[in-house]
Amino acid sequence: MQDDQTTIEVQRRIDEAIRLTAPGTALRHALDMVLAGHMGALICVGDEENVIKAGNDGFPLNISFTANRLFELSKMDGAIVIDGKLNQILRANYHLNPDPTLPTSETGMRHRTAARMSLLTDATVISVSERRQVIHFFVNGHGVQLKTVQELMGSVNQLVVAMQSTRQTLDQRLRRLTTLELENQVTLADLTEIFYLFEVLTTAGEELGKIEEQLGSEGRTVQMQREEFLGDLDDEYTLMIRDYASDSSEQNAAEIRRALDDTANYQVHKAAYLAHLLGYDDSREDTVMTPLGLRTLSNVSVVREGMADKIVDEYGSLQDLIDVIDENPERLEETGVRNPSILADSLYRMWGKHS
Repeated sequence: MQDDQTTIEVQRRIDEAIRLTAPGTALRHALDMVLAGHMGALICVGDEENVIKAGNDGFPLNISFTANRLFELSKMDGAIVIDGKLNQILRANYHLNPDPTLPTSETGMRHRTAARMSLLTDATVISVSERRQVIHFFVNGHGVQLKTVQELMGSVNQLVVAMQSTRQTLDQRLRRLTTLELENQVTLADLTEIFYLFEVLTTAGEELGKIEEQLGSEGRTVQMQREEFLGDLDDEYTLMIRDYASDSSEQNAAEIRRALDDTANYQVHKAAYLAHLLGYDDSREDTVMTPLGLRTLSNVSVVREGMADKIVDEYGSLQDLIDVIDENPERLEETGVRNPSILADSLYRMWGKHS
């Protein structure tokens, strides 16, 4: 448990460091100027008391932080110490002396010092390599290389193409699934393919979200692209899980979502594994799966929020609902459906039949 908490805390600090150094921030502007000037730099941000204890000499400054000041001070040797809120530059040309026995796999004096200082203190330590012209930050010994906007946008373009293709395929499969549901011909193999596509798109969306954070102020367009592809994906995915899980409760659906998120995508593509997650251990690819109908009903305009659950509770499944519609659609008024004929017509249109 302690290891898990440490990992979560380190990741939180890494995420914060990414935001701190993202394009558009004053700190990133200074770092880009250092690179453009073909200089190196060693910068400690935060935990200033322990950072200062680990060094000596240098110049006490206590001046307001600005990108230009940081750039000018980088022309001197030694480290620059900044408070955690980026309000003040506290020291310049500061000579850091971290414990040389602290483990690091980094090469180069500046990177080794940065890695060890991040182990010795809770500071975010930034190292700009003069020779390699790259920027790394270190948190708890973990080094992360900052990518340029051009590099990040290259990754964005690849992900956007993949997400567009996956979303189109998923939408096609979902339309076909609706028809199969109304005909009671859904198999476990059909579900496996769709769950796999959901996970591929979700994973790509998460990767795009990480790049969006790294892009900082340059990431607004990426955010809009991500929202366009994901849209109402989250709600539809959850409803589909509830449709086919042996336990259709929202709590169980959330647990299945977490399990799917923690599973490699190739594993989700295995029918037996998916059946196990849904609560069935004796199903094969050709097993017919009967849905509750929550996803399909939620796509009908006259079914108001919360109404799909009431209809399913009353009639048990989508197939039972179809039987009621065939016999006497007016019975739906008993569950609060104001326009049962419109609901019937909508389902028939999805089915490709006439009422």
